[in-house]
Amino acid sequence: MPRTTPPRPLDIEALFPELARHRGTTTRLHPRPGRPDASASSVGGPLLWPSDEPWPVCTDPHPHARGRRPADIHRSREVLAAAWNREQDPGPTDGERQLLDELGRRHRVEGASADDPLPLIGLAQFYRRDIPDLPAGPDDCDLLQVFWCPFDAHGPGRTGMLLDLRWRRSWEVTEVLASPPRPEVVGFDGYVPEPCVLHPEQVTTYPFAGLLPEDLCARIGAWEEAREEEAEGDGEDGEDAGPPLYQYDLSIPPGWRVGGFASWHSTDPAPMDCHSCATPMHLLLTIDSSEWDGGSGSWRPLEDQASADLHDASTPTEVTVGRWGELNVFACPADPRHPHRRSIQ
Repeated sequence: MPRTTPPRPLDIEALFPELARHRGTTTRLHPRPGRPDASASSVGGPLLWPSDEPWPVCTDPHPHARGRRPADIHRSREVLAAAWNREQDPGPTDGERQLLDELGRRHRVEGASADDPLPLIGLAQFYRRDIPDLPAGPDDCDLLQVFWCPFDAHGPGRTGMLLDLRWRRSWEVTEVLASPPRPEVVGFDGYVPEPCVLHPEQVTTYPFAGLLPEDLCARIGAWEEAREEEAEGDGEDGEDAGPPLYQYDLSIPPGWRVGGFASWHSTDPAPMDCHSCATPMHLLLTIDSSEWDGGSGSWRPLEDQASADLHDASTPTEVTVGRWGELNVFACPADPRHPHRRSIQ
């Protein structure tokens, strides 16, 4: 089933015509549980990886011998979903709680060394034919594949993530790797995605307010303050009662998406220039912990409006970034082979 973003609550360009010069597009990916195959764009599905090519691994030395088994994580999610979706007596039974306790155990991999290469998790893949805002890859590559390490043990403080993006020409893959290597245990459940098919939808987007011209940003801010004061004066309350605001309802959609503009709602905007050539980088991909939340519910697709369980509907991938945030990945428009940069918000 396709996913359709509701019309915006108001026409922001009618109020601020200058925004037309800054208008852009982004492709909302709308991942939803499914059974994708290697020929499809997906999150958590099988990747189109050649059988004669080594699978990506993490070579940073760090402990990775203790954690939860990916199969146990998937099974725990199944048990919980079934328990809470029961019409009568929803919630885990005593037997299910016992099973969940067992599945939640952390295990140790005997003989694993911190110096051993660790298979990365294949997080997602995106074909250009499916996603309007996916830029061209190097040398006519049409497929972007995303991997990450399932342990937060990277960078100067040894607490960061490791992300690995690979471009390839899909037509050159003649035999697909049937059983990719997988880590025996993971350090964080949020690194283990559930298989999801995608329903790409291109929508209009505008830059984060703090990156607009100073005068325009100030006028948008004053307009928002006036609307909030008016709403308070009318005695409105509740999650959906507030007035539409630029940041939450009119500029940058939530959820997994490709292209458009990055949100900087947790930190001040930071320059994202290419470390190789100093070119200002463009947003390539946003990996989000949820498709919408209480502050961005106006973006909930029309097809999901009647969902009985909005939490399950808004967290289809079960991926968690940081403390329930989003990961923005930037690419160099001058040369997509240059190293990517990222920001967690």
